[in-house]
Amino acid sequence: MESNWTINYPRIGLRSPNLTNTTVNLQESFEIDLEDTNWILTSSFIIFTMQTGFGMLESGCVSIKNEANIMMKNLADISLGGLTYWIFGYGMSFGEGTYSNPFIGVGDFLVDPAVGDALMGPVFASFLFQLSFATTATTIVSGAMAERCNFKAYCMFSFLNTIVYCVPAGWVWGSHGFLNKLGAVDIAGSGPVHLIGGASAFASALMLGPRLGRYARGRAPLPLGNPVNAVMGTFVLWWGWLAFNSGSTYGVSGAKWQYAARAAVMTMMGSFGGGCFGLLFTLIKNKGKADVMELINSILGSLVSITAGCFLYRSWESLLIGFIGAAIANASAPLFDMMKIDDPVGASAVHGACGIWGVIAVGLFADNPIPMETTNGRSGLFKGGGWYLLGVQSLTAVCLAAWGSLVTMALLWIIDKIMPIRMDPYEELLGADLTEHRIRHGQAGVSRAVSALRPYHRSNSIEDVGGVGVNTGHNLVIDKIYEANKKKQKGLNGKLSMFTNKGFDHQEPNSTSFTQTGILNKHGNTDNALHRTLDSMADEINGVRFNRTNVPVRHSPVILEGIKGKKFKELTVTELEELGEINASQDRFRHRFYEDDYRNDVMRSGINTANMRWLD
Repeated sequence: MESNWTINYPRIGLRSPNLTNTTVNLQESFEIDLEDTNWILTSSFIIFTMQTGFGMLESGCVSIKNEANIMMKNLADISLGGLTYWIFGYGMSFGEGTYSNPFIGVGDFLVDPAVGDALMGPVFASFLFQLSFATTATTIVSGAMAERCNFKAYCMFSFLNTIVYCVPAGWVWGSHGFLNKLGAVDIAGSGPVHLIGGASAFASALMLGPRLGRYARGRAPLPLGNPVNAVMGTFVLWWGWLAFNSGSTYGVSGAKWQYAARAAVMTMMGSFGGGCFGLLFTLIKNKGKADVMELINSILGSLVSITAGCFLYRSWESLLIGFIGAAIANASAPLFDMMKIDDPVGASAVHGACGIWGVIAVGLFADNPIPMETTNGRSGLFKGGGWYLLGVQSLTAVCLAAWGSLVTMALLWIIDKIMPIRMDPYEELLGADLTEHRIRHGQAGVSRAVSALRPYHRSNSIEDVGGVGVNTGHNLVIDKIYEANKKKQKGLNGKLSMFTNKGFDHQEPNSTSFTQTGILNKHGNTDNALHRTLDSMADEINGVRFNRTNVPVRHSPVILEGIKGKKFKELTVTELEELGEINASQDRFRHRFYEDDYRNDVMRSGINTANMRWLD
């Protein structure tokens, strides 16, 4: 097989004499031609879809009242983390300036090669590819901080978290890096991306502490907010991982296209091993019932494990590595829970623990990918390569894990001195969607939280937030229907002031007529009592009054700004009536909360006097 390779294959890259006039340092990673650039850009675009996958997975794992907050954090990761990566992150990873050293790169900050620069295309392609890796490493952390992290503090963390990723990425991939010079091998980022992200997630969960009541009833996982979203996110990540790994050949010229194909197949083989383990594990553990998160974590753990050496293994080795990775993921998650490291998505186990295994697996199973120089001519321990590569890979895992956890702790400690990194307990109970983004979900436990917290905190501003996907205009009509029906049941006049029809009277349908049951039961049918009732309600809500002859008379509604500051006795009859209707038609939390309810809450709370007066 090796005799078929041409070791000195022609390279149409950018080392040719006519491309030496450039304002950017010529890095080894820029030895790419047109085909390579096309491959790198396409892979970068696909890798960015992994942000969608992480967002869906994480939002599916948390409670409904925090799912939008998770998606907002993913947006912040790209926007803020991407900006800082352009400003200084890329230069700290791959800069080759005068002051670059084995610890950190210096140079190529604010990447912006000029038009006409011979390396403009390769530089931009390289930057975009590395940017997709950097934002992925940052967004891994958001799941571990879910449901109790202050959004504004998280934005500051996302802005600065580039430091956590870019420095160790330079150790492994930068030509200046000390691990790179020792011969460390990591093709697609089991270490610099996933291990760093997992270690940072572990440190974040440790610093924040568990969610309120997380371990009050044991260590059993909390119910998922949306299991379907979590599974869909896994499929999107699976798709993105193929570009993540096969795109890391950095092109398809020369022999690279063959290893790109091998990387894609070995990625799938590893995920097969993880998926098979996950199915066996969850069915045996749960006596025939398959747990969603156990299977998801098995697949993701295997993908993380195969990433470092995705084209260095044979098929059966990839299956084995994925199988072991899935086992590590499922064994680590309960171990972290025993330590009360509350990680809602399992990033610490999946990315951290499996990232360590992925880096070390290279030292055991790696082949020398002739004619590429990925391993510097070395092979793994089981391939007759001796102990050197395994030793370097073990050192790499230790250095990356220590850096990711310690620097994250320091960063969070500094941010916490500026603004609290942990949400206020009141806000945590209500959910970040409501308190941070003014999004109220239905049936998400918010109504009970508002009622319970009313004696201690102002909540009338929270109640004014509209529900997700709720047409409040429809709710006003429904409220009026309920009101009229209640009056009818109590023997009172079931008609509101303007209703002259029999919309609230029970009528048996006429079997010979389609007025109420067939295709004629539509808007505009003047014989339909229901439609006349709804039309009159809509008129009333829109500010129409009827005189004694039932002729509609429009009037100008009261402007609330003009009422502010007036005492109750100073209000006119019209103003009082208008305010009464506004008060009665408010879209509250499934039921109106009155002062009597407030007093009952105060009594149940066991306090003698409430520190907040009734707000209405």
